[in-house]
Formats: sequence, C-alpha cells, structure tokens
Amino acid sequence: METFQPVGTQKSQWGEGPIWWQDQLYYVDIENSLVIAYNPENNTEKTWNLKESVGRVGTVVPRAAKLSPSGETLTEEPNEGRLVVAGDRGLHFLNTQTGETTPIADPETAKADNRFNDGKCSPDGRFFAGTISLVKNTGDASLYRLDPDLSLHTAYDNVTNSNGIVWSSDTKTCYYIDTPQLAVLAFDYITETGLLTNPRKAFSTSQIEASPDGMTIDSDGNLWIAFCHGACVVCFDPATGEQIKRVDLPCLETTACAFGGENLDELYVTTGIHKSEVEEHAGRLFCIKGLGIKGVKAHSFAG
Repeated sequence: METFQPVGTQKSQWGEGPIWWQDQLYYVDIENSLVIAYNPENNTEKTWNLKESVGRVGTVVPRAAKLSPSGETLTEEPNEGRLVVAGDRGLHFLNTQTGETTPIADPETAKADNRFNDGKCSPDGRFFAGTISLVKNTGDASLYRLDPDLSLHTAYDNVTNSNGIVWSSDTKTCYYIDTPQLAVLAFDYITETGLLTNPRKAFSTSQIEASPDGMTIDSDGNLWIAFCHGACVVCFDPATGEQIKRVDLPCLETTACAFGGENLDELYVTTGIHKSEVEEHAGRLFCIKGLGIKGVKAHSFAG
C-alpha cells in the first residue's frame, strides 16, 4: 500500500519540473525564480536564484558530462555543475558550482505575456521545452527543440500551455500535454532528426475535473499525470486511456511528478500554493512510496 509524505523543508510558491539525476531531485519554483536540488540522504535542499538572469524559471534538465577526445569525463567541469534551464528570458546553461548562467536562445522576445514552462530531454539528448501564454491566448505558444549543436527549432506550434512530455521505452512515440486540450497527444518520434510527426490524440483526460500538468512514464509504459487544481496524480494506460491508479494528495495545486530514489520506485510530486485556499502542505515536495512501480532513467541534454 502506498504512503506519501512531504519531504525537505522547501515551500515553493509554484513547484514544477521534477527530474531525478545523480541521486538528487532537481525541480523549480517558478514564481520565485529558483532551481532546487533536493538530497534525500540528508533531507536538505540547495537552491539557485535566477531572477536576475532568467526571471521565472519553468524547467530544469541535466547536461551530459563533458568528455575529452579520448572519452574520459573532464574533471574541471564536473557533471553536477551542468544544467539547462528555461524561463522568462529563454534557455540558459546554469553552472551550479558558480551560480552563473549563460544564455542560449530566446525565441519569443516579442511576446511579453509568454514564458517557457515545462520541458524534458529526449532519449537521444535533445531538449524539448515549451512556452505558455500567461494571458491564455489560444495557440500563441509553441514547443521548441534545442539540438546538441545549440540550434533551436519549433517542434510543434499552436500551443497554449505547454506541459508534460515523455518518450516511450522504444523511443518511437512521444507523449505531450498542451493543458487546455484536456488530453494527451502522441507523436511518432524520429530519432535521427528529432522531428515529431503524425500528431494525434492518444486519450482524453476530461473525465477528471482538473487540468493535466506535468507527466512522467513508468517502466511498464504507463503515464503518470499530475492534475493542477485536482489534488491528485493519476496513472493511465496510453493505449486505451484507462485509468489504472489514482493517488490523492492534500494540495489542490498538484503540478508535476517524477520517479526517483535508488531504485526509481519512489514518485516525487511538486505542488503549488492555491490563490485562496489555505493548505498546510501547499508548495511542498511530496514523496510517494509503496506503489510497486518503477520509473525509467531520466535523459540529459547532449550539447
């Protein structure tokens, strides 16, 4: 039987984008412009404030180890110091050793009411991150693809609120959430080019009266979706849309989820603070144990 509890001490205004990497859980507090690393070994966090350089930060992903020509990891730039973030001012590298950021690209400088939101890396090392129209202009946002050569491309257009994105274990299918559609979309994924093709609706989430937000995938290929305004995480069979399991949490603003822990069998869930409801644990990071399910290893950016 599953159990859940808040972990760490961080209380985020709007937690999002969790990803397990090198024995820590990285995530963001969007509204406070923070990147957070939670260490379960000692139940502590380390934070980086990116307000001055990035503004609000919507997502964070790891960057692959820098290798020498012989294939050895370069020690002068350790792997744990290399992250990629996306937020108000586009995409940036973050060096966690120094706290310094380096801009990469900002494709929507002309859209003052848009910012980058959720994103993850494909199995082949491309970084997919999408934007959100904060004023809910339908179709005014996009999903972008950052290739390892640092070129930026529009991966999917006419988006309103770009959210969860994951890949199947065979890498052939990409699942994606544009929240207002109340559905999970599916694409054929072309590894050689990074192209998303054959867009279609995999299944509807409208049976749950809440907004589909962040998403992860387990080792059985099922999708776990956090429902904003819904106080729950729900597991779906992507082939049928059947609801396999639901875990209710004591926070209306349940925002995103990721498997972590030594065996990838713990589900971490980020939350936010509701604009009017007072909830004791709102904004906390939760850890759900005892699900009997394992996740899959996260992917890093190859550039």
